[in-house]
Amino acid sequence: MEFVRLILAHLIGDFVLQSKSWVDEKEKLGFRSSKIYFHGFIHGVLVLLVLWNLSYWALALVIAIIHVVIDLMKQHFQKENSKSRWFLIDQSLHLVSIFALWFLFFYPNLSLTFIFENNLFWVYLTAIVFLTVACGIAIQLMLENWTSYINFSKAESLPNAGKYIGILERLLVFTFVISGHWDAIGFLVAAKSVFRFGDLKDSGNRKLTEYILIGTLLSFGIAIVTGMIVVGITAQLK
Repeated sequence: MEFVRLILAHLIGDFVLQSKSWVDEKEKLGFRSSKIYFHGFIHGVLVLLVLWNLSYWALALVIAIIHVVIDLMKQHFQKENSKSRWFLIDQSLHLVSIFALWFLFFYPNLSLTFIFENNLFWVYLTAIVFLTVACGIAIQLMLENWTSYINFSKAESLPNAGKYIGILERLLVFTFVISGHWDAIGFLVAAKSVFRFGDLKDSGNRKLTEYILIGTLLSFGIAIVTGMIVVGITAQLK
């Protein structure tokens, strides 16, 4: 529960008690902005409040300092066209640092090697890497013969939107399969059909429609088969 409380403190500090004017000032002034340091101080106070124990003042101080350092790094490297990427990097670093400090302060004698010795960890990690990285490349190569028939210049799309849609849909399908919620896959297919193929039909580009349909069915099919394989493997390991 201590870890959950630390995450709560982070969420309150970053998304509840931080106004847009603070964010704008930090982006404009960088390390010269007093809001960066006061923001870190607030995170330290929140840690003490959620834990309700002054003996953890050192933990609160370290979290406050690390938070300021991460925010300074973000403001230094972040550009106008990379705000979304740096938002994810920033939040990831905060979460990793909170986890590491929670581990050090509350379970200093506990070893993390049990995670790497757990066979389930490697099974799920392999499946996730396959579905997020390898699978997209494999589908692209399988559709390569038809790529020359498609005029993508007429199909307006956000940069890399199709790539991330594919990753998200495969992860969702995989999650539904391993959790036994097969009915949710049907809702996902229906939702994508409404939003994606409706626009393609209106565009009158039959080749592009068929291309997207084949890619989608491949993506869903691979995710389903991967999920079934993982379910079978995990059943043997338990």
